[in-house]
Amino acid sequence: MTTQNSAVSCFKCQEELMLSKGSALGRHEECPKCFANLRCCNMCQFFDKTAYNECREPMANRIIEKEKANFCDYFKVGSSGDQGQEKDSLLNAANSLFKI
Repeated sequence: MTTQNSAVSCFKCQEELMLSKGSALGRHEECPKCFANLRCCNMCQFFDKTAYNECREPMANRIIEKEKANFCDYFKVGSSGDQGQEKDSLLNAANSLFKI
């Protein structure tokens, strides 16, 4: 598995963190600026507000409090801005494909 070296930001304060996407975190890791929990759904690459249980990992257990640290076995560091950028790029590709 390869990790990408693009910037990861805190979901709460947008502070740039010294983390790689896809890496693992300890349950008690916190943002050095705002002290938000980093091993939470909002920081996971599978987090998606539009998905069932707000998670794209179908085997993950439901977690209600998305901002609190949890024990999810599928957690991998993502970035809260990834989903919007990914959706925008897919939408732009589809629009350019189907233009008349």
